[in-house]
Amino acid sequence: MFESKNNFLGNPSWFILHRVIFIGTSGFQYTEWRGTFYPANFSPDKMLAYYAERFRTTEINYSFYRIPSIKTLERWADGTPEGFVFSLKAPRRITHDAKLQGCEDVLERFVETVSVLGARLGVVLFQLPPAFKKNLEILEAFLDAMPRSLRAAFEFRHPSWHEPEVFALLEKKNVALCIAESEKLAAPVVATADYGYLRLRREDYAESDITRWAAVIEEHREKWKDVFVYYKHEEKGMGPKLALQLITAVNAASPSKDS
Repeated sequence: MFESKNNFLGNPSWFILHRVIFIGTSGFQYTEWRGTFYPANFSPDKMLAYYAERFRTTEINYSFYRIPSIKTLERWADGTPEGFVFSLKAPRRITHDAKLQGCEDVLERFVETVSVLGARLGVVLFQLPPAFKKNLEILEAFLDAMPRSLRAAFEFRHPSWHEPEVFALLEKKNVALCIAESEKLAAPVVATADYGYLRLRREDYAESDITRWAAVIEEHREKWKDVFVYYKHEEKGMGPKLALQLITAVNAASPSKDS
């Protein structure tokens, strides 16, 4: 079981050139993690508070299937300490059903709802389906419809999107390319916004991989004001362990003069 409670609290190396690094996992309420991350027979109702004592962010997948109610969002916010943030996956009605077209009403309703989180809202992830090939016109029209105040990241799962013209459009709009790594596809490490968004989905990360990603975060310290990193949920409960390892590696990679 992991016991590094409050590993980030009071640690000045989390604040680098006024930047905040948020590292956590995609989701938190997993009974499979009992006995590894959570205590055995731990109540699901207590999981968020326990998780938030050890990490400062989580990525919510629930919102992909259903827009959370305001009551649910307020309960999440009330159940976590100040400084904890939630990143949310955009509804599939936007990304998969409509493929970013003719869905302004859903986008408006979603953004209006999640805005109740206020400072607790991290980034909204727009994860496109693997078969959705590059269409710059559709992407540009959708970005124009998004509120400028919304921090968003786009995860392109068809390689045709990984082109300079797409990166240039994202940079023009200050929208992050989701730097995702999995066994099937790895996005290029390109900083298109003043914040970074990383999804590390492999299950075989070695110490050298952790060091490599810590170096990527350090290399972009001038560009990324904030960085959001999420490890995959899997039954072995490795996600929290890997997140804690990356926290340690990021702190070690940060120059002491900024601590």
